[in-house]
Amino acid sequence: MIDMITIPGIPTDMIANNLAPYEPTHPGEFLREEIETRGITQTRLANEIGVKVSLLNELINGKRDFTLEYAMLIEAALGIDSDFWMNAQSAYNKNRLNKDSTFKARLDRIRNIAAVL
Repeated sequence: MIDMITIPGIPTDMIANNLAPYEPTHPGEFLREEIETRGITQTRLANEIGVKVSLLNELINGKRDFTLEYAMLIEAALGIDSDFWMNAQSAYNKNRLNKDSTFKARLDRIRNIAAVL
């Protein structure tokens, strides 16, 4: 465990090295905010892009990953570049894997094997 940095007269939560790291947001959160801001219902957007409402709801609630197909459909409907959705999904997935201790152990094992080769 890393010790907190302290500086006399400065609260520890105001020191950058003590702050919690950035947590990527699932792109569904961005989509929820976008359609709410525009006054579009999930049903209307689902019908526009030709997917089931339940599928769109899973995307919005982070229960399903954005694929390039979904990202391109949403780009066509909302005008938000598909790269935005894919980059957000990628950052979210990478963060999730970095927190997975089993996956980290697997990476360490592979790195050790690769170092010998």
